[in-house]
Amino acid sequence: MTEHEQRVLNMIRTAFAGVVLGEGVGLWQGQGFDDYADERTMASYRAHDEKRDWSAIPVADLDRCYSSLSFFDRDGMRFHLPAYLVADLEGRLQTADVLFHLTYQAHGAASRFETLSADQREAVRAFLLLRLSDPYFEFVHPMIEVALRDYWTADKKS
Repeated sequence: MTEHEQRVLNMIRTAFAGVVLGEGVGLWQGQGFDDYADERTMASYRAHDEKRDWSAIPVADLDRCYSSLSFFDRDGMRFHLPAYLVADLEGRLQTADVLFHLTYQAHGAASRFETLSADQREAVRAFLLLRLSDPYFEFVHPMIEVALRDYWTADKKS
């Protein structure tokens, strides 16, 4: 891991320290939405969800529940986002694509990020700038540039 990647990793961990799930959509609960699970199954998933420490969520679960990124509400996104960002920076995600969810802002998708604090937004912005500087992600550079310009601006208020 480069020094710059480590700096962004530390920004994420600091900015999201202490964030809890509360009443937000949980990781397995989001998977249940994607699977059209019945009420009983959803309750079981919710009971299984980590709610207090996003860093305790196994990366294998993040990958297994990659579609949950599409079903998180504001609180669910705020809680799970740092887990996905950290796992992505550490190169441990296999299927989950957090970058897509940070750059796709159509159909109200951006509203899921409205409760992020200024420090949390800055950590996400640093993550996006890091990916923008990486030739491996060249294919998505245009989407990152638009997202940085239109949504993840440095002066946007939380």
